Amino acid sequence: MQIRCTKVDHLNYQILGICIESICQHQRPYCHFCLPNHSQHLNNLASLEQLNDWIYQRVLVIQNVQQNVQECKKSLDNLKNTLIPYMNFNTEQLSQIGLSQVDYLIKGLCQIESCEKMLVQQLQQSIEQIKMTVNKIIEKIKNQTNVEQNENLQMQNSCKLNLEKKNDPIPLENNNFNSFQYELINQNSIKQEKGCYAIAINKDNSIVLTGYDNLIKVFENQQGNLNQIQLLSEHTTIVYTLNFMQKSNHFVSGSHDKSIIIWQMNENNLWTCQQKLYGHFHSIVCLLINNNENLIISSSFDNSIKFWNKQDEWQCQQTFKNYTSSLWSLSLSEQEDKLIACSNDSQILVIEFQQFENIWVLIQRIQVDNYGYRLSFINENLFTFQPKCKEQMYIYELNSTNKQFVKTKEINIICESYCCDNLFPQKYIKSKSLLLNKNGNNINFLRKINNGEFINVQNIQFGHYNIYGQLSDDGEYLISWDFNSKELQIRKYKEY
Repeated sequence: MQIRCTKVDHLNYQILGICIESICQHQRPYCHFCLPNHSQHLNNLASLEQLNDWIYQRVLVIQNVQQNVQECKKSLDNLKNTLIPYMNFNTEQLSQIGLSQVDYLIKGLCQIESCEKMLVQQLQQSIEQIKMTVNKIIEKIKNQTNVEQNENLQMQNSCKLNLEKKNDPIPLENNNFNSFQYELINQNSIKQEKGCYAIAINKDNSIVLTGYDNLIKVFENQQGNLNQIQLLSEHTTIVYTLNFMQKSNHFVSGSHDKSIIIWQMNENNLWTCQQKLYGHFHSIVCLLINNNENLIISSSFDNSIKFWNKQDEWQCQQTFKNYTSSLWSLSLSEQEDKLIACSNDSQILVIEFQQFENIWVLIQRIQVDNYGYRLSFINENLFTFQPKCKEQMYIYELNSTNKQFVKTKEINIICESYCCDNLFPQKYIKSKSLLLNKNGNNINFLRKINNGEFINVQNIQFGHYNIYGQLSDDGEYLISWDFNSKELQIRKYKEY
C-alpha cells in the first residue's frame, strides 16, 4: 500500500505509518517530514504493516461494546415484556379470568410498587449516565480533527522571512587558526527531488553515499564533483543513517525498515550486502562504529541501544533499554569507553564500558530543560549538547571530584526556527578544532579555542529546518541536502 503525504511542503512523500496517540493534534498518517511533530510520542507510531493488527484489536473492542449494548437492550426488553401484561390490563377483564390469575396480577403489581424506588430511580440514573456518556463519545468522534499547532504556522512564516542564505564568515580573534569558510561549489550541485536523510563520506573523500528513499546512491568524488557509479536497493523503506568503516572497504546502513546492513566491496569493486542485522523493533536512527571495527552501536525509536560485536559474523551482544523514551543521538568518547545519548524525555545518558564484566553500564542521567537531537564528545572530559531550537549550545565537563558531568557554560548559537529534525549529527574535527552543529534552519561551525571556549565562526542559513548532511573526517568537505534547494550541495573548506 502506497499513500502520499498531502502537506504542501512535504514533497508528496510516501506515508510511513500512522500515529495512534489518542491526544495527538497533528496529521496522523505521517511521512518522514511529519516525524518531528510526533517526537513526544514516538512509541505510539505504528507502521503501515502494523496498522491492520491495530485496527483489528480496536474492532474487537467495538464488538465488545456492541455486545454489551445488546445485552443491556436484551435485559431491558425482558423487563419491558414482563410489564406489558400489567400495562394492558383492564378491570373489565376481571370477569373473564380466573381467581388465580387475579391473585397473580395483584401480587405482581404490589411487587412493582414496592420495587419502584429501587428499580425506576436507579434505571433513570443509569439512563441519564448512559445518554451523557454516549453523547460525549459521539461528540468526541465527530470533533476529532488533525489540526497543526500554532508553532508550525510560526515556523513557516519564519522560513518565508529568512530565505536568503547567510554564508559570510565570522572573523576569528585570539586563536592559532586561520579564518575559514565553507564555499559552495555551485556548478557541482545535484538536483534531487526526494529527500536525502543520510550522507556518508569515506576516509579519503573518494566515495560518497547518499540515501534516496529506500535506495543508496554511490558516487565517486573527484574534488567536489560527484559521479554516480552504483545504486543499492536492499532496504525496503527510507535509509536514515550511513557510516563508513575507516580501515576496511565496508560501510553500514540503517533504515526505517528496522534493519542494519553491512556492505562490502567485491572483486569487481561493487558494493554488495554482506550481512543483515535484525533485532530492533522500530526505525534505526543512529549508528556508531569503533576504531577497531569490531563494534557497532545502534539506537532506535524502540527506546533501545544495541551493541553488535564482530566474531565470525556480527551478533548483538548487549541491549540497553531506556524504559522512558526514545534515543535520538549517540557519541562515543575518544578512548571509546564512554557513550553518551540524548533521549526524548529531556535526559542525557552517560554509559560506560566495564571491562572486567565486558558490559556497558549506565553511570549517570543528566536532566536538561529541553530535549535535543545532537551531542558530541570533544574530549574525554568534555561534550556538547544542543537543546532543540534553543539559541544556546550547552557545554558539559567532567567534575574531577565526583566523576560526574555537569553543565559549565552555554554558547550562543543560531537557530531561526521553531522546528528541527534529528538526522544530521554533530561532528567534531579534532585536527581543525572544529565543531559542526546543525540547529533549526542553520548549520553552525564553531571553533574550540585555547582556553576551552567555543566561538561561532560560520553560519549557513537554509530557510528551512529539513537539512541533512555530513562533514568529511578531515573537515574538507560538507555535503548536504535541504528542503528549499532540493539539491545535493557540496561545500569546500577554504582558509584565508
